[in-house]
Amino acid sequence: MTGQTTVRHTAPPDVRRDRPTAVPERTGAPVAEGEARLVTGEPGCGRSRFLDRAARAFTAGPVVYVRADPDSATVPHAGLRALLRLSAEPRAHRPAVPPPDGLDGLDGLDGPSADAALRSALRAACADGPLLVCVDDAHLWDPASRAALGRLGRDPRAAGAVSLLLTAPGHRPVDPEFAGIPPLRLDPLTAAASAALLDEESGGSVDRGVRDDLVAEAEGNPALLLALLRSLTPAQLRGRAPLPRPPADAEILTGLVGGCLSALTAEEDQVLLTAAAAVREAEDGSAAVAPVRRALARLTGGAPAARLDPPPELLVLSDGRLRFRSALVRRALYARAGERERRAAHRALAAQEAGLPGLLHRAWAVPADATTVADGAAAALATGLAAAAADPAVPASPRLRCAALARAADLTGDGRDRARHRLAAAQQALLAGQPHRALRLLDAVRTGAPGAELRGRAELLRGAALLRDGPVDEARATLLLAKSLLAAHAPAAALAATLGAADAAWAAGDVPGCLEALAEGRGEQGRDGLSGTPAGPGADTPAGTGAGAAGPAASLPSGDDVLREHRRGMLALLERRFEAAVRSLRRVVDGAAPGDRVETLLRAAAAALLMGDLVGARGAATAALVAARTQGEAAALGPALEYLAYTELRAGRHGLARTHAEEGLRAAHRAGQRNTAAHHHAAQALAASIDGDADAVARHVRHAQEISLRHGLAQAATLAEWALARVDLGEGRPAEAADRLGPLVRPGPGRGHFAVWMLAVPCFVEAAARAGRGGSAGPVVEEFAEWARFGADPQAPAQLLRCRALLAPPDRADGLYESALALHETAGGDFERARTEFLYGQWLRRRRRLREARDRLGAALVGFERCGARAWAAQARAELRANGTSAGGARAGDLSALTPQQLRIVHHVAGGATNREIAQALTVSTRTVDYHLRKVFAALGVRSRVELARLVEQTEKTPAHP
Repeated sequence: MTGQTTVRHTAPPDVRRDRPTAVPERTGAPVAEGEARLVTGEPGCGRSRFLDRAARAFTAGPVVYVRADPDSATVPHAGLRALLRLSAEPRAHRPAVPPPDGLDGLDGLDGPSADAALRSALRAACADGPLLVCVDDAHLWDPASRAALGRLGRDPRAAGAVSLLLTAPGHRPVDPEFAGIPPLRLDPLTAAASAALLDEESGGSVDRGVRDDLVAEAEGNPALLLALLRSLTPAQLRGRAPLPRPPADAEILTGLVGGCLSALTAEEDQVLLTAAAAVREAEDGSAAVAPVRRALARLTGGAPAARLDPPPELLVLSDGRLRFRSALVRRALYARAGERERRAAHRALAAQEAGLPGLLHRAWAVPADATTVADGAAAALATGLAAAAADPAVPASPRLRCAALARAADLTGDGRDRARHRLAAAQQALLAGQPHRALRLLDAVRTGAPGAELRGRAELLRGAALLRDGPVDEARATLLLAKSLLAAHAPAAALAATLGAADAAWAAGDVPGCLEALAEGRGEQGRDGLSGTPAGPGADTPAGTGAGAAGPAASLPSGDDVLREHRRGMLALLERRFEAAVRSLRRVVDGAAPGDRVETLLRAAAAALLMGDLVGARGAATAALVAARTQGEAAALGPALEYLAYTELRAGRHGLARTHAEEGLRAAHRAGQRNTAAHHHAAQALAASIDGDADAVARHVRHAQEISLRHGLAQAATLAEWALARVDLGEGRPAEAADRLGPLVRPGPGRGHFAVWMLAVPCFVEAAARAGRGGSAGPVVEEFAEWARFGADPQAPAQLLRCRALLAPPDRADGLYESALALHETAGGDFERARTEFLYGQWLRRRRRLREARDRLGAALVGFERCGARAWAAQARAELRANGTSAGGARAGDLSALTPQQLRIVHHVAGGATNREIAQALTVSTRTVDYHLRKVFAALGVRSRVELARLVEQTEKTPAHP
């Protein structure tokens, strides 16, 4: 048994995780003081590395780090003795701690005595500071030590300021001794984190294509990734020699899973192989138990193995389904079996499965030497398999369709038919969120000399993949090539490629490139039709570039009119023909309905955002999200959530936007869409800038900018920079905000993205005016006025008047502020209205109009608190204090400051009436009631109707003073 009191300096480098299971970036350890966590995960997931990083990050006090010794697993109390000895070692900052009583005689201690000895030692070790105890591979400790450690884990506070981290494998049931300790399961690495690990280990010497192959093969398992890296020759690593197929062979896989497969009986091996074959392409990694049981009966002739009683440490049966505890173990089981055994398992399953799964099992049962045109049975099977996979009436996920079409291509001898099957498989791979698999299939299409049309469709799909995860300039060039190849053969597909090229230019902030691509698309018509695919390559392949973007690129909606109208609308918008743009974009939005294809709904959401129709954008994006989940289109989840996030940001609902962006980021990572992830990082940064969470803003901005710089995403980069400026402005640093925003909004080479800079103008004008530089903001205000007249942003007209008020002389500013507030009443949005109230109140206070200033600042405070803008709320409180008024407003029970109309409304509210009922009773509009209630809330310092009713009740019960 070995151990250490500090973490080894030779510990492996950190591996960052983008999931909540990562060590938090700003905390010392992933466990709070006085708590315990059981860190689990499948073999090779990096439990030891995680523990090393957690120990290095812990700076509050000493660390006791114990790594289990398997040779001592049968020695009673061996693990506990090692832990006690380490905890008693002297440290430089305090005198040596004597060994605890009973250390030398632990073998004779019972459970309570061992617990007392352990707690006494740890309490002494943390006498002058918190203590972190890390036990790696705790499941290898002897039973007595595991029991004592488990009891400590369920109540670590009994030992003082102790935090406890244990690791144990997650591919086996949790040891009973550790039951009750909260688990912390390590998820697979994201594609980006896997690529970073490869670059770190290789010094960046691995060819980009080889790196992507290894990342896809490892499926997020860091140990497998590094094993694959070490298995390749220098020529293979540099892309000068072909990789082995498959890269992860049986020897590598079985070496990583350790001895968990060595003790299996032949019967158990048969059960597990059949189960592994059954879930090979399952979306959720599970399969129905009944077909597997019948297949086993067929294989064994009714032998006991057919009872399907597998080792519970490897396979779980629940609710009529089975799944492996570890994907890596499943892969190792399948890989180490011989080809003959695998084919037999698939043949037995094919007899039990109907539909596409059954056909696919039949195809996998075909011998490797039968995949030639000379084998008529294989060719016929390939034809039937491809037809079933292409039939939209056949229930199947995109992942299953992809596997079926790829296998059909393998069984097809004819070069053109093989290319068509691979092309259709690539389309389904993109839908399933497997871009690397799609690109490899497209590479195979390209090498087969398929002809202009199939080559053009392959480039169309390749461009769609690059739009989501690659340099957008490369995506634009690829899509323009697709357009040229398809123009004479499939005009509708050529139009989709044209729109995709425009989307790529939009993401890069390239206005001339957008106009060129859209102009080239004029007059293209026709219908698309490639037999053997559900709707042709490009269908169901959404892409997009965020708020104000052209929508899903390189996709072929069900109606070509949608494509043409979207192109016309984009082109008219860029040419400043605003009325024509609205007409075309409105047709796209109005033509969409729940139940439409996902890509049609995404285009409608994008068109609605371009027009500022937030209700339409929200409805279309929500419908697209529901459809993507229902149809299993993983590639569409990130884009749909992106549109929802930007819609809520534009509407001022920042908390909801942050929720959508968090979920969208996870979906983008799962689908390998780094460009989409950059937009979700930018959206989270913008939302966090309202919350006043500067650390979160900096973190998301760093991620967004890193991807943007590598892939040329000018739009995401501009949004991220705007988020940083909003933090400066919210924390009362207007000069810094003006310095950051100036280059983004002023004309010149450094100007931000054309679809974003005008949204940032109000922030720049406010920052410049508050910093005493209002003269520099005049020209951009006039450009912003043109944007406000277009009507694409509901807040823009009120923001324009606010900007003019900030720059106007005193005799005009008053009226401009009042007019801006009146427009806010129709535009809605707590945050923007509160900003105008705040700036107006600040202006009034400096002119010693204190009563009016109090009303405005109080209303601003309520608005900021309502939308969670904590930094701005703090500024409003500071202004109220400077105004001589507490942030709480009027004294509780003091309703005398209210107007007669406000008092009448207050008493109706206290009686439980709704705004509509109050409006009918007083013969006013509901908007007027809402306006007066906001004033009442600000004046009385209440935040809800319940608080207001309680205040009225208390006032009426309090006797008046004589």
